[in-house]
Amino acid sequence: MAFSTEPPYSHGQPPRTAVLYCNLGTPDEPTAPALRRYLAQFLGDSRVVEIPKPVWMLILHGIILRTRPAKSAAKYASVWTPEGSPLMVWTRKQAALLKGFLGEQGHQVDVRVAMTYGNPGVAQVLDQLKAEGFTRVLVLPAYPQYSGTTTAALFDAIYHWAQRTRNVPELRFVNRYHDDPGYIGALAATVRRHWQAHGQPDHLVMSFHGVPERTLHLGDPYHCECHKTGRLLAEHLCLSRQQYTVTFQSRFGKAKWLEPYTEPTLIALGKAGTRRVDVMCPGFTSDCLETLEEINMEAREAFLHAGGAEFHYIPCLNDDLGWVRALTTLAEQHLSGWPTRTAPDAAALAASKQAALALGARQ
Repeated sequence: MAFSTEPPYSHGQPPRTAVLYCNLGTPDEPTAPALRRYLAQFLGDSRVVEIPKPVWMLILHGIILRTRPAKSAAKYASVWTPEGSPLMVWTRKQAALLKGFLGEQGHQVDVRVAMTYGNPGVAQVLDQLKAEGFTRVLVLPAYPQYSGTTTAALFDAIYHWAQRTRNVPELRFVNRYHDDPGYIGALAATVRRHWQAHGQPDHLVMSFHGVPERTLHLGDPYHCECHKTGRLLAEHLCLSRQQYTVTFQSRFGKAKWLEPYTEPTLIALGKAGTRRVDVMCPGFTSDCLETLEEINMEAREAFLHAGGAEFHYIPCLNDDLGWVRALTTLAEQHLSGWPTRTAPDAAALAASKQAALALGARQ
């Protein structure tokens, strides 16, 4: 195995710690060529599509990558911002806030953004961290619910980088935080603020990204973790089981995916006379194509066309400060034991200890 070129080992090198805040990925721009590159990497991952590789590669490169990029590019263009892809914009803002909040708590930790697919890639960012002398890395995914299609795919990228790295940094991984009190509390707070401003709906739909149903039967905990998030959030909002529904969106291909599907559920609600629905996407911590276009545009139109009168989309956590505080607490829990405190805090602690000892001696 060929190892990558890396900086020489320095004896006595002080430990440096980084948080690698990772999201799924996004194309570089809303164009067909950019989407073709991105989709080839994303859909070419066996974690994402579990069809025998030779068969799937023929389908992917012979059909899908010839037709889908242009359609997807148009959808991305409808939500693209002057700053770029919404997912990238919000992920970078969250990382910047997380670094600031950790700093306020006395942690001398850098926070970097990496994407499983697209740019900046995991290997690229890890190479940069090694070049800058970072010796410890906490891998923190931006998705709260664990899935082999997302969390494990990210970890695969980390392991693949480590395979070609001679001096691997100390690594820690956050697998899930679907039931974390801070995360649930931040979700509940965003819903309450929306209801305080716009009133409460007849029904709340919590839409999570879908995965093929067979993954559940093969042992993937994603379905159960989504439902637990939904149940805990409903309890915080004092909702009865009849007042909310957990659904799954973004179905791809002809296989059966986790049900109920989001758009058919909304159509059924509209036809049944539900006047107003509010829809949120708790599994997405940043607004992106799947929330802004698929839910707030396509699903909205489907519900209203089916007879519904009001459709409210409740935005993702994005740069909500309650959410970033929860993320900070989560990071601190997993950083425990690593020497991340800044020198001023250590000096202040020593001075305080000395003062206490002096006071005790006088007494």
